[in-house]
Amino acid sequence: MSSANLTTTANHEPGEYPDLPPPRTEVGVWGWVYHNLLSTRMNFVITVVTIYFLYVIIPPMLDWLFLNAVYNAGSRDECRAIMDAELGGARGACWAFIGHRFELFVYGFYPVELRWRVNLAFIMMLAALVPVLFDHVPYRKWGLWYSLATPVIICWLLIGGLGLQPVPTNLFGGFMLTLVIGVTGIVGSLPIGICLALGRQSHLPAVRIVCVSFIEFIRGVPLITLLFVASTMLNYFLPPGTTFDLLLRVLIMVTLFSSAYIAEVVRGGLQALPKGQQEAADAMGLKYWQSMRLIILPQALKISIPGIVNTFIGLYKDTTLVIIIGLLDPLGVGRASLADTKWQGLSTEVYVFVAIFFFVSCFAMARYSLYLEKKLHTGH
Repeated sequence: MSSANLTTTANHEPGEYPDLPPPRTEVGVWGWVYHNLLSTRMNFVITVVTIYFLYVIIPPMLDWLFLNAVYNAGSRDECRAIMDAELGGARGACWAFIGHRFELFVYGFYPVELRWRVNLAFIMMLAALVPVLFDHVPYRKWGLWYSLATPVIICWLLIGGLGLQPVPTNLFGGFMLTLVIGVTGIVGSLPIGICLALGRQSHLPAVRIVCVSFIEFIRGVPLITLLFVASTMLNYFLPPGTTFDLLLRVLIMVTLFSSAYIAEVVRGGLQALPKGQQEAADAMGLKYWQSMRLIILPQALKISIPGIVNTFIGLYKDTTLVIIIGLLDPLGVGRASLADTKWQGLSTEVYVFVAIFFFVSCFAMARYSLYLEKKLHTGH
């Protein structure tokens, strides 16, 4: 303690000393920097090296992405001419290409006059997610009923029929196709995966064998193989003259593929629970499904949240594989657009644009996972 503090505290009785201000290295911005970046020699070295790499990488990246980019042009050559005239030959992104093809990236080949249906379906999907993802919303009980009915309504809006002009699914593409496949796979695979996990632990041999066989088969086969089966070989097993929509086949395969991985994640959560939980439920006289619904599954799913969200993110990114079987997701739309001689050679812009879309979507899912873990944390 310094002499100033000794002089200050010497005039007070024991137990009546005033509170002294905390050291500068413990509070505020400097405290955060010290504890997170400079607290040890290794942290100091890593911080300096990281700052150097950011200094080397970020300025050229900003130049290419924004400062030297061209937003209005009619072709790649025009983009280059603008860069040569205004930037002295410096090179940047030609975002004019994305601007010209933006609606194609979003809607695919969906009819222009009917794209209001896609917009309405997207808004309805966001509204349906609110009561499912968040507890404290007004009229949540009625919102959950709306969430249950929304998939049927969205399917009707996108495909048509019953008073709406039909739209063939081969016109679906771009980000709309990614959302249709990703959201359908996520929503459908979770309940199926939970049932498979429970079936794998069932005491009924027939149920257990079927669930184990399904899970092991799906996990042992690449998704791309299942998509090829869905697009080509499945027709050989159907009666002659039967038509089975390609997109529907892909949705079924993607959902079943994801459900097998969800089943193993949920099984890990079930095995992490002590046996006393099930024994306590039995002692209270609860039946099997009552104990699962009220005691076992809520705890198992809470433990499994990181693995479940990780599986969902992987599934969402795997939707790009549909390009192999002829469905034009954002990458497929980008490749088709680059076939135009006016825009050839701009594949980097396509990949960066699609990467940003997937990063934003996956980052949002990851942040919600963290929010859900904190909300359900009961360690305190």
